Amino acid sequence: MIRETRLATGTRTFAWASLVTELIIVGTGGSVRLTASGLGCPTWPQCTPGSLIPTPELGFHALVEFSNRMMSGVVAVVALVTFLLLIRVRRSRPELFWLSFSLGILVLVQAGIGGITVLSSLESYIVGLHFVISAAMVILAAALVWFVHLPAQRIPPLSGWIRPLAWLAAAMAVVTVVMGVLTTGSGPHAGDVDTPRNGFDTAVLEHLHAWPAYAVFGLTALLLLVAWRGKHVSTRYFALWLLGIEFLQIAIGLYQSRNGLPALAVGVHMVLACLLLAAMTAVVLSTVRPRSASGS
Repeated sequence: MIRETRLATGTRTFAWASLVTELIIVGTGGSVRLTASGLGCPTWPQCTPGSLIPTPELGFHALVEFSNRMMSGVVAVVALVTFLLLIRVRRSRPELFWLSFSLGILVLVQAGIGGITVLSSLESYIVGLHFVISAAMVILAAALVWFVHLPAQRIPPLSGWIRPLAWLAAAMAVVTVVMGVLTTGSGPHAGDVDTPRNGFDTAVLEHLHAWPAYAVFGLTALLLLVAWRGKHVSTRYFALWLLGIEFLQIAIGLYQSRNGLPALAVGVHMVLACLLLAAMTAVVLSTVRPRSASGS
């Protein structure tokens, strides 16, 4: 019994570590882009020809990019340990096994795309894809955290239209993030001073990014009301957190658009976008796999 308890605790710890490290690497990746350090290490997988680590003459930008590469190693180690912990329960808890397996595969995919990003001299769409996959990994890690806290037996999903409403809000959140990626790709933060942008009009994309964001906020407010009236405690709890994150995101988005896109605000906006996706994942899963039979 003691051994099983320790294993469960370790599994939950590394599931949380997966989510936390995925959020951190979004922040470190953002710092690379926002400090124009995208080509601080001009080659890949080496930092510079003949050296895996930055040489003194490369300066500050190389240290920033190399730190992000090192963080990728941390993410990979956490993903590997999590997978090894969960491979033992692949028959009894296949959802945990496949979530950890998917995260491990995407770590490798991200490493390859990171290399292509450098070798393509920070081509805008590849940089955007790099972020989108990171966002997908945050969603998978959030789902992993959710499921490690659930019992093995399946609990009936919530009835009524609360589930379709949650999925609709999630779909709009994805649209918002994708439009945000395109908006950033058209703005001043290319990751290097000489890197061209994607060619779209930033002012137009800011509106196309804002509209679905407001839709997500409205849908989340409606979802919170439905969950409150239906006494779905778990959904209500996570929807309240989600609404708070969305409010903060909208405020930061308005601030950065009216103040010339300051780098720090853009970086916070990027991390909060992934935190929003994690909270949205919890909201959706609270309607599909509630934490208790009563939906609480």
